Amino acid sequence: MDVILTQDVKTLGKKGDLVKVNEGYARNFLIPKGLATEATKGAITQIQEKKEAQKRAEERAKQQAYELAAKLKGQTVTLKVKAGEKGKIFGSINSADVATAINKQFKLDIDKKKIQIDTIKELGTFTAKIKLFPEVSAEIKISVQAAE
Repeated sequence: MDVILTQDVKTLGKKGDLVKVNEGYARNFLIPKGLATEATKGAITQIQEKKEAQKRAEERAKQQAYELAAKLKGQTVTLKVKAGEKGKIFGSINSADVATAINKQFKLDIDKKKIQIDTIKELGTFTAKIKLFPEVSAEIKISVQAAE
């Protein structure tokens, strides 16, 4: 019997998958527990349309990530911070500070979780990697300068 999973089932598959199972397993366990529904022609068509729409949305998001990476590539973000005489800054600079600076300087909204940098504790120029999509990333330079 073919069923469409309505939830992830560890041994069978993920939500939305069309799987073939024994009729007793489907009628006595999967369907009563709400883990699956019977696979009718309409339900199969609906699942295929959802998967296609999801695929198109993912392609659109990937394209937007490539465009954003092109905008960010080679850019330099400047941060002005209080610093001591030997180039040590008071506090540190983290990904949240860089995300805020990108938003102010380039008007681009980047999530701080996507920015990969080591904690910066001194003046200078550093490199940060921004992971925009699983296979799309961009590198930017971070220029840390003393505030006047």
